[in-house]
Amino acid sequence: MKISTNNIFLYNDIRNILIEARNQTYRAINSVMVTAYWNIGRLIVENEQKGIRKAAYGKKVLENLSAKLAAEFGKGFDPTNLSTMRNFYFTFPILDALRQELNWTHYRLLLRVANDKTRTFYLNECAEAHWSTRQLERQINSFYYIIYIRIKHSG
Repeated sequence: MKISTNNIFLYNDIRNILIEARNQTYRAINSVMVTAYWNIGRLIVENEQKGIRKAAYGKKVLENLSAKLAAEFGKGFDPTNLSTMRNFYFTFPILDALRQELNWTHYRLLLRVANDKTRTFYLNECAEAHWSTRQLERQINSFYYIIYIRIKHSG
């Protein structure tokens, strides 16, 4: 059966609508989850600051939270991930300053960058250039920031 040109255009138009809808849904879900993880980090920090802030106390809180959250919500809430959420809040304390273009994996990679100025550089470059998480990781591992600064100052 031969498909008419009109049907091909119709199919492509519908296909493009569905692809764009999926992309928008994916971005919206990522944005909501980044906000949720930031708020989880905030609540953990606020809880710890109200009480005694000893390492053993904090570790026990995260272990207890992890057990309860994992039982109800499944994977993703082990003590290490909860600690990452806490660090996320510490590192990015202003919710409105988070870049909507970035997902949770982007932010987890950025948390590995110790220097604030370097991290901010990668954050901005990643958002503006629309780097995937693989591209961001490659740029961090290749010390792109150092190369960029050297080129900027040599010219």
